[in-house]
Amino acid sequence: MELACLDLEGVLVPEIWIEFAERTGIEALRATTRDIPDYDVLMKQRLALLDQHNLKIDDIQAVIAGLEPLPGAIDFINWLRERFQVIILSDTFYEFSQPLMRQLGWPTLFCHRLISDAEGRVVDYKLRQKDPKRASVKAFHSLNYKVIAAGDSYNDTSMLSEADVGILFHAPQNVIDEFPQFTAVQEFQELKDEFLKASDRDLSL
Repeated sequence: MELACLDLEGVLVPEIWIEFAERTGIEALRATTRDIPDYDVLMKQRLALLDQHNLKIDDIQAVIAGLEPLPGAIDFINWLRERFQVIILSDTFYEFSQPLMRQLGWPTLFCHRLISDAEGRVVDYKLRQKDPKRASVKAFHSLNYKVIAAGDSYNDTSMLSEADVGILFHAPQNVIDEFPQFTAVQEFQELKDEFLKASDRDLSL
């Protein structure tokens, strides 16, 4: 059996923190794992900025409520789910994901938790586990699944390395240059073609 594992932000939906940065005008919140590979460093920077500007979980959720999947993403994931079991492996948070998961048809999502105080201030975050994307793929391998994975950023590269086939999608040039072992594509049709090539099955439907 084969599993398709996808990153979420930058692949299927907009980068939430970039959208929030544009809404608030706080340029430093635009940073993602494309810019800062160390996720803990990135999240501590984000939490400090939220505290500095007195921004709460409700402020972020209000922005997310107005977001839509990237053009073509809904058609793509529907196409993919007809051919594979699909799991989203993301470094987003369950507290962010519901409006976007609803629009994508509720695919299975593995991600993290935010910790907020009684006043709604985001005070910490809790990872599901260390290096969760790689760990998930290793677990799927232990269940005898072949894994084909796609992602766009530094924090996806361990997942892509662990997968049987890893694909960079919508990745910036610096990530493409640093990880030339992965095929890099920019359009959903190209991504479909890569999944078809990577599969051991006849997926013509």
